[in-house]
Amino acid sequence: MTEGTAVAPSWYSVRTVYLLPGFKKKLYEERITVRRAMSMTEAIELAEVEAREYEGEQDGDGSAIGPKYLGLAQGYSTFIEGDSVGSADEVFSLLRSSKLKPKAYLDAFFDTSSERQTNFKPRSKKKAKRVK
Repeated sequence: MTEGTAVAPSWYSVRTVYLLPGFKKKLYEERITVRRAMSMTEAIELAEVEAREYEGEQDGDGSAIGPKYLGLAQGYSTFIEGDSVGSADEVFSLLRSSKLKPKAYLDAFFDTSSERQTNFKPRSKKKAKRVK
């Protein structure tokens, strides 16, 4: 058995990044898909095949009319045992070193004000601790 190759299929997730056509400002999409594969390499290869399919069709002059895969595929070994992914199973994690303080870090990488997202309002009366 070579390093990084499982005896039985394991669960992996792969994040891929796309540029969406037809928007005034560039619009990017990050997708995380879950794969059952024998190795991280196989999981990434499967994700890249699917990424090319997700790109969609081209019009008559060869221009993409679907998302353009940007060639970035980041894999994650989930360490999930069994035949299925369950509720609350961790499917992706990325560690990044930074000198930024927590609020600046979140603003720089996750809350840049250009995300297309809905603000979540918790139903609970308990307030979550805000990062400063």
